[in-house]
Amino acid sequence: MKTIKLTLAALLFTCLTIAGVSNSEKEALIALYENTNGAEWNNSWDLNTSIDTWHGVTVVDSKVVSLNLSFNNLQGTIPTEIGQLSNLQVLNLSFNKLKGDLPEAIVNLQKLYSLQLFLNQFEGEIPSWIGNMTNLEALALYSNKFSGTIPQSITQLKKLKSLELGSNFLTGKIPFEINNLTELKKLSLLDNQLVGQIPETIAELTNLEELVLSSNNLTGRLPFELSQLSKLKLIMVSDNLLNNDYVTVVDDAPNKVTLFLEDTTLAANKE
Repeated sequence: MKTIKLTLAALLFTCLTIAGVSNSEKEALIALYENTNGAEWNNSWDLNTSIDTWHGVTVVDSKVVSLNLSFNNLQGTIPTEIGQLSNLQVLNLSFNKLKGDLPEAIVNLQKLYSLQLFLNQFEGEIPSWIGNMTNLEALALYSNKFSGTIPQSITQLKKLKSLELGSNFLTGKIPFEINNLTELKKLSLLDNQLVGQIPETIAELTNLEELVLSSNNLTGRLPFELSQLSKLKLIMVSDNLLNNDYVTVVDDAPNKVTLFLEDTTLAANKE
């Protein structure tokens, strides 16, 4: 009889463990709720209910793996407790009213492969620690108030497929080591204050499909070598200070490339 009781107790403990996330993760979610005026969210949380019923929270095996609170009227700052969501794979806080610097605690989210923070009011520099989040495949920070240069450490994110930093106040040059991002399919840096030439190393991104560099202060020419990228379908470079000779890229483009330049759209086909 004692053995049966012990077995039942162990089973009950297992069920309770499966049913709820850790206290650490729950504390992180509550801190986010309190820091961002959760009571005024479009889809608020009832903190007295099970976490797996909270809007935008995905729980798998008692672990919070995804947090999607886009379009939800979050106002305030991201708390440092966010780093306690160590099992998070997707973080989407886009289309809100978040502000301030990005807390360094985000770097603790080492399983994260998608970080979507666009269309908020974040400011300060894009932190160099972002380069330590080596599992990132998508990084979207566009339409904020970030300033300073593009951190060199971003070129360490070798799994990155989409990098979107447009519509900020970024200065300086495009990192020469951008060619380290060999998996990159989309690079969007439009509407900043970037200067210098477009590095020829961009032409080494053989998986690139979209290159969006419009509305900066870039000079020189569009690297002719881009014409060799068979997957490249879209190039946007209007509203820069580029030389006219970059138009030759269109003439030799494989397949079909759409090139946007000063109020002109050109397309070329190559059989």
